[in-house]
Amino acid sequence: MQSNVVDLRGTVLRSIDLDDRVFGIQPNQAVVHQAVVTQEANARQGTHDTRTRGETAGGGKKPYRQKGTGYARQGSRRAPHYRGGGIVFGPHPRSYEKALPRKMRRLALRSVLSAHAAEQTLTIVDAFTLGEAKTKSLLDVLSTLGAPEGAVIVLGERSDMVFRAARNLDRVHVVTPNGLNLLDLLRLPRVILAEAAVAELTRTLTADLAPASVEAAE
Repeated sequence: MQSNVVDLRGTVLRSIDLDDRVFGIQPNQAVVHQAVVTQEANARQGTHDTRTRGETAGGGKKPYRQKGTGYARQGSRRAPHYRGGGIVFGPHPRSYEKALPRKMRRLALRSVLSAHAAEQTLTIVDAFTLGEAKTKSLLDVLSTLGAPEGAVIVLGERSDMVFRAARNLDRVHVVTPNGLNLLDLLRLPRVILAEAAVAELTRTLTADLAPASVEAAE
């Protein structure tokens, strides 16, 4: 598929061919959902904890004698039915980690990138550079490129100017190709790719696929 390459003023410079295996597939919603569940699960710390009756302080003495009071027999004030007692079946530290095959992770990214391309929310720039690390300058560029509400910016290589300019913006996420995040692609409305990042993403996300020429021949 063809896509225009623009500069930071929005002027079309040329057209380039995008690999249909990355930017032109039918999105696999089931795999995208599974990848989102996995990523969110792996982000959980799992440090929640409650105390059982054996972990609460006190409760070593019977609250009253066994017989003759008219009350039910009790062995400890730290039993679960007492205020301040232990918690029954409460959460304890655990790992929520899930595994997802690398091929499925790559398919999820290709699916979301293809969806952005189909919805025309994908912009390719020849280079994304700023003369100064100013948030206002970055916002002006994004507004010119049609992304005033935020975007994922994928640079060809790290630029401290751009990273610093976007540091205070919740709706702007700047990454290099190896840091592309599925949740950010789904959360933010637009994707801006530097032309150098297109080649790197294509190389990475098609590493486990047959060459395009072979697929075309089939």
